[in-house]
Amino acid sequence: MVKAFAYTRVSGKGQLEGHGLERQYDAIQKYASNTGYQVTGVYSEEGISGTTDESCRPAFQRMVTDILRNGVNHVIVESLDRLARDLQVQLQLSAYCASKQIELISAATGENITQAIMEDPMRRAMVQIQGVFAELDKSLVVRKLKNGRLRAREQSSNRTLTGRRKCEGRKSLRETNPELLERTRQLYRKPRKGRRRTLAEVGRILFEEGFSTSKGKEYAPAQIKRLLGC
Repeated sequence: MVKAFAYTRVSGKGQLEGHGLERQYDAIQKYASNTGYQVTGVYSEEGISGTTDESCRPAFQRMVTDILRNGVNHVIVESLDRLARDLQVQLQLSAYCASKQIELISAATGENITQAIMEDPMRRAMVQIQGVFAELDKSLVVRKLKNGRLRAREQSSNRTLTGRRKCEGRKSLRETNPELLERTRQLYRKPRKGRRRTLAEVGRILFEEGFSTSKGKEYAPAQIKRLLGC
């Protein structure tokens, strides 16, 4: 059987309209059982508007992170309007999945949305454009990190007029890497709707964006906590 993740979403209004999480999951599970898929993970957004993009969807981001880690690359939604109500956001999220080689499937229609995107020249162009901007963003982050390390090295090598190194304590990440501090604060900030990300989730997202320890590893929750001054 092909392993897949289930993605469900409700807003406050969606609950009243009968699009509850359990009902969506039942529809996804029924489709999966009939078509040879095994649902191995469920990612649910509660109180998330259908007009928000991936940056404001913590469950969606966790799902993508887990996909990139363990190789499960099929995601089943009950229908496209459960992914997003706004057409533009639908296209954006669908293109995002396609750019990550994630097979997005609608249980309501059985359509492989990713395949449909790649077969449509205009929609495929959206994926390619999104990929270009994602690579550009990654390059900018890497450059910022490099510049931050260079500045830190220059600061640590400053000497007084006597030729002695300044007698200063070891600078913290808060001082040497302001870009990391600002991005960490953005990720940990509680959204207007939904829950705040955990410190571990913040560390995973930072790692995906190119922020890592001096050993090239993810920042641990304790390190994130110290960085935020919690």
